[in-house]
Amino acid sequence: MPTLLIVHHTLTGGTLQMAQAAAEGGAAEAGVQVRMLRAQEAGVQDVLAAAGYLFATPENLASMAGVMKDFFDRTYYGALERIEGRPYASMVCAGSDGEGAARQIARIAMGWRLKPVAEPLIVCTHAQTPEAIAAPKRIAEADRERCRALGEALATGLALGIF
Repeated sequence: MPTLLIVHHTLTGGTLQMAQAAAEGGAAEAGVQVRMLRAQEAGVQDVLAAAGYLFATPENLASMAGVMKDFFDRTYYGALERIEGRPYASMVCAGSDGEGAARQIARIAMGWRLKPVAEPLIVCTHAQTPEAIAAPKRIAEADRERCRALGEALATGLALGIF
């Protein structure tokens, strides 16, 4: 049974809500195992064992979170040339546009020669003050539904072997 690996990091809860919704969507597909790991817990063996990936990060200073970067730093060379062609998508919980974080993930995935199967899903919280940035986030149901749909689409594609 193929595994969809969801690697995520969260500090204020927004990205976690997005990743959980995606995992719920993926779990709707009986032919796929969904595995959700915090970025600091995920390692090379987890990456190698998965058939597809969903990377979820907050936007920090127009970049992906440092903990997500650490995940990629720790796993990149161990997985290089061993996961080519596998599908991936990304999600960003952003205070502004999230584009910088999405571009960073796309560049790393391109180096791994992963296959992008969806545009980056960016949820903007519009948190712009120090207080708003540090505050716990509440992701709207409509945005969580978009995350569920992305998780379901990835899992369905894996189950059907179309990726």
